[in-house]
Amino acid sequence: MSNKKYAIGLYDDQDILLQGIKEVQNNGQMIHDVYTPHPVHGLENVFIIPRSRLPIAAFCFGCLGISCAFLMMWYMITYDWPMDIGGKPNFPIVSFIPILFEWTVLFASFGMGLTFFLANRLIPGSTPRIMDERATDDRYVIAVEVNDENEQTVSSLFRQSGAVEVKYKTV
Repeated sequence: MSNKKYAIGLYDDQDILLQGIKEVQNNGQMIHDVYTPHPVHGLENVFIIPRSRLPIAAFCFGCLGISCAFLMMWYMITYDWPMDIGGKPNFPIVSFIPILFEWTVLFASFGMGLTFFLANRLIPGSTPRIMDERATDDRYVIAVEVNDENEQTVSSLFRQSGAVEVKYKTV
């Protein structure tokens, strides 16, 4: 696991936070994440968040679920316990539709939940990435990944935009 260094700007007002996000982004710095103690209205309009890949994972898990259900029913009806009732074929696909749907939803929902917990390091035994403890209490936090070249630039941007405190953290 690589150690990345982050500059953390702590703000005490949400309006100053929104202005700080605009200033940091206008100066070409890429914001890693923003942490707030409560939902901030207008944050999604200011902070450019990349599109989530969770729907792609849901589609893949749904495809896995429908494939497993189809193979399970095919095996049970064709090989394990074949029945020919009233001249109907051994493999009536129309009667499979409810089970296929249910397994697709089951696999997609459990898969999305597992993917979410893995991506956010919320599984048992892992430590979550917490930039500052006060982000859950009374501070608003902007985290920017820094290196030796842009460390001073980001620090001065935070101070100019009204940050109460600027810290550095290696995660």
